[in-house]
Amino acid sequence: MKSLRILLVINSLPIPFGNADARWYYVLLKGLVEKGHNVTVFATVGKLEDIAKAQALFPSPDYDLRCYLIPKQNTGIMAKIKTIQQPYSYIFSQELRQDLARELAKPYDILHLEQLWSGWLGLEHRKKVVVNVHYLFSLDGTFESNNSLETRFRRFFTYQAEQKLLKAFPKIVTLSERLAKHIQQINSQAQIYTVPLGIDLSLYPFVQQKYINQYPTVGLIGGFNWTPSYSAAERLLTKLWPEIKRRVPNAKLQIVGRSAKDALAAFRDIKDLEIHQDVPDTLPYFTNTDVMLYAPIAGSGIKVKLMEAFALGTPVVTNSDGVEGIPAYDGVHAGICEDDEGLIERTLELLNNRFLQQERTVKARQLLESYCNPQVTVSQIEQVYQSIAK
Repeated sequence: MKSLRILLVINSLPIPFGNADARWYYVLLKGLVEKGHNVTVFATVGKLEDIAKAQALFPSPDYDLRCYLIPKQNTGIMAKIKTIQQPYSYIFSQELRQDLARELAKPYDILHLEQLWSGWLGLEHRKKVVVNVHYLFSLDGTFESNNSLETRFRRFFTYQAEQKLLKAFPKIVTLSERLAKHIQQINSQAQIYTVPLGIDLSLYPFVQQKYINQYPTVGLIGGFNWTPSYSAAERLLTKLWPEIKRRVPNAKLQIVGRSAKDALAAFRDIKDLEIHQDVPDTLPYFTNTDVMLYAPIAGSGIKVKLMEAFALGTPVVTNSDGVEGIPAYDGVHAGICEDDEGLIERTLELLNNRFLQQERTVKARQLLESYCNPQVTVSQIEQVYQSIAK
């Protein structure tokens, strides 16, 4: 297709091992520029030190990557009113808004907004906007565990804002058929495209023949300040692990990721449990895991840590929410089941069968290579652009 002028707003820097969504932004920016498009990126930044890493990966003048620190949240009355009117819009600084407005005043073809809350920036430019929805709070049950007055207010305004933004745009991209069907019920007039999350598999060395652990290790890797991952950890610790440990007495459990110790402090005394928080690199923990057991109670969208397990050759047991957005089959690519007993049996089956582990991981890696590779996913995004540019 012809070269397009694209304005791209992202919520994380496009660093391949940064935030979960950053894996996709890295693939997207790199792929679009390689295809000859003129892309200007407006990226929100949480840590000042990460800017140099991103600029080294995407140097000027080959890339136009503009970085904006997330402002500190204002607690004043006007800020609270703004939060009620536009929840989660605080991450977009005034400088980002002004720079984006200047570019929107010039000729452009596409305003691509990643993550639903970026939609606040595109309400006046809907005809040229595509919004990529990664997940929805209302499907994830983010506010359901706490029924305080403050939480009820947050739930109400967040869910209302989701509805408002989903109804606002005629072109929406999302990661799974489940999300697409839910969004279509809210906005029946929208044209909705399902495009899987792309990751650069060349960054993930596949380990087919793993060494045998003296102590069979069940693992869970994720960000535990996110409701789906926390619910998966709580289910594992309270309902799944006790029976696995009873039947494999020398087994160990390791939980790794952002806020892991803080979120799971109540479970620290469990025997043969190791918790590692905010580690600089999760890849060694994937390698040291015999089975990754990830079964969230609820969680919409593609789970990046599950994709990474597939990519690296770590056997997986999960449920339909865990594998959402990836066309994996039970007994082929992973163990997939909804009930606790089935999850336990599939985990034990893998722990006791090295050949089965290898067979599953090879097929899981092949699935990612065909379904989530950068060429396929970026080309699908280009098709969405083409429908807008016409």
